[in-house]
Amino acid sequence: MSIPRNEYPRPQLVRDEWINLNGEWEFEIDNSISGKSKKFYNRKNLDSKIIVPFCPESELSGIGNKDFMYCVWYRKDINIPENWKNKKVILHFGAVDYKTTVYINGEEVGTHCGGYTSFNFDITKHLKENNNYITVCAEDNVKDTTQPSGKQSQEYHSRGCYYTRTTGIWQTVWMECVSENYIQNIKIDTDINLPSVNVSIKTPLNSSSYTISAKAFFDGRLMGEGETVVNSWGTFVNFNLAEKHLWEVGCGNLYDLEIRLKKDGNVIDTVKSYFGLRSIALREGAFILNDKKVFGRWVLDQGFYPDGIYTAPTDEALKNDILYSIQFGFNGARLHEKIFEPRFLYWADKLGYLVWGEHGNWGYDHTKPENIYSYLPEWMESIERDYNHPSIIGWCPFNETWDIKGNRQFNETLGLIYDVTKKLDSSRPVIDTSGNYHVRTDIFDIHDYSQDMETFEKIFEEFDDRIIKDQIYRIRGKDRQHFKGEPFFVSEYGGIKWDAEKGNDQMISWGYGDAPTSEEEFIERYKNLTEYLLNNKNIFGLCYTQLYDVEQERNGLMTYDRKFKFDPEIFRKINTQKAAIEED
Repeated sequence: MSIPRNEYPRPQLVRDEWINLNGEWEFEIDNSISGKSKKFYNRKNLDSKIIVPFCPESELSGIGNKDFMYCVWYRKDINIPENWKNKKVILHFGAVDYKTTVYINGEEVGTHCGGYTSFNFDITKHLKENNNYITVCAEDNVKDTTQPSGKQSQEYHSRGCYYTRTTGIWQTVWMECVSENYIQNIKIDTDINLPSVNVSIKTPLNSSSYTISAKAFFDGRLMGEGETVVNSWGTFVNFNLAEKHLWEVGCGNLYDLEIRLKKDGNVIDTVKSYFGLRSIALREGAFILNDKKVFGRWVLDQGFYPDGIYTAPTDEALKNDILYSIQFGFNGARLHEKIFEPRFLYWADKLGYLVWGEHGNWGYDHTKPENIYSYLPEWMESIERDYNHPSIIGWCPFNETWDIKGNRQFNETLGLIYDVTKKLDSSRPVIDTSGNYHVRTDIFDIHDYSQDMETFEKIFEEFDDRIIKDQIYRIRGKDRQHFKGEPFFVSEYGGIKWDAEKGNDQMISWGYGDAPTSEEEFIERYKNLTEYLLNNKNIFGLCYTQLYDVEQERNGLMTYDRKFKFDPEIFRKINTQKAAIEED
């Protein structure tokens, strides 16, 4: 049986020796959440089989259970190669939704909370000579308002813009071996003017007997190198680059990076990575890439798949979603209500695709300050994991934080998350909460799904406090936010309903406003809305909802199974027109 999703899962930190644990695992649903008391972690067998890394709700998992699963268990026998016996063995999980407890041979090795970020455990001391096995317990309750669950439905059926849930393992599980001291993590910053690269390298041990070296290559040619002694847990290697090749829209121009850890002159760890040479800024109301104004032609991408739910069936499917978007004339995407997997970001890096990093904050009650403990750690993990991706040009921790159950949202929470994000990454702009009621933000953005041009134009006639308040009054009838002259971004618009499969039956499908009555009307509406935004000199970017349908939400430019509803060339010609804010 072939291993699903067998590509290397962590493209920013690659080692040669690793084992992919995807494929068939034993599996059991534990809705009474009593498996720990019953010592499932010691059992030799569970009651069914599942294909990892696909969630049990998905067809690709072999389970296809769409009902609520409050706890699920996994078990798999593992073999440790002979040449790993005297090294550390690290067990990695790409993502597991939501609270995960991991056991090796019946012994608990650790827990992790958060359904979107990667984590790992050193399992060396728990391993036996032979007959080793992994047991995983994943507890998941999307009805728990301390838990960010994104677009996962809190009702049995999907409805509106809430879709099928994801429970348990949904990204690759894998192992690697390392020496006693090894390269745990790297953080890369670049300067396009020198040009140069600075690599911060984290190791568990520090001693003058260890040295770190780094080399950068472009198309196989050495561009620069540096070496230093490991005198701290965080070591810096900085060097200039012989040639400048900028990471640009549609052109990844990635440099390869090789990092080696040596002890007394002998190499004990080698990792391969990459970086893009680029700068981003906000200036004169515009988004600046490499000192040039670039109009953001973004599209909403929700990262759902008909057969895998949260998990793409193949690595090629991740790449293809970007290529489809580019075919429509978009130059990037809002990665919406979900922290996307590193392999998607790898393809965005390669293809020169501008993306916003976002959390799946829906389902989470931000009005209770104590809930920050279940939100902030995962958001910090996502920033650390994805910091090096040049394709990520901004962070957006929250989306549409409307009042919850009549309570005014807790401003300090949004302000705190903004402040922490800026502390962790001062190089990128941050939108505190997309679409409404900004507390502290680098960009003022709004969502507007008006389908009538007269109504749509009135929102953007002037850029002062009155007009923005009028827009929010119209949506919720409350004075929610104040425009202070920040760079302006229409981060959701359109959402034009067109059901290519059900004859546009209003009772079956869902979208924004009244659906057009013909393809010609759809295209004309899209053209009018989009050109108005392109031609407004005060707007630096747009984000159309959305690239493809998701379940009952039928407002994509493609169907859920990624078939074009219209000729993409029509939209490419509209989207690629020069924007008023762009330079010649």
